[in-house]
Amino acid sequence: MTTTEILVTTQRRTQFLSITTDIAGVIANNNWLDGVVTVFVPHTTAGITINENADPDVARDMESFSDELIPQSKKFRHSEGNSDAHIKASFYGSSVQVIVRNGKMWLGTWQGIYFCEFDGPRDRKVCVAFTS
Repeated sequence: MTTTEILVTTQRRTQFLSITTDIAGVIANNNWLDGVVTVFVPHTTAGITINENADPDVARDMESFSDELIPQSKKFRHSEGNSDAHIKASFYGSSVQVIVRNGKMWLGTWQGIYFCEFDGPRDRKVCVAFTS
């Protein structure tokens, strides 16, 4: 297994940021050809998901729906006031895997990889691992 990190800077409390091009760059720069790439977020208030990457309204809809589904609330007991971010991160999950074939991610036509920020803005790390 080979690993590397990329850095992501978010601008808002809730933000779905496409990192598809960043991950493709890691694959190309490391000459990873055939295997599986795992993208992992080592944060408890952020997540990762695969979804449509053609229409930016999809990401905006996911942002607003996530905030409507799990709003910030004074009813939460966690003293830092970001329990909603922890819950959202658990819903979306902390990793995705994508098959790499001939040096390219084997994503569907409209698919992209999104970093999901729920407690921003922040500077974050994303771990990328390749197994052939």
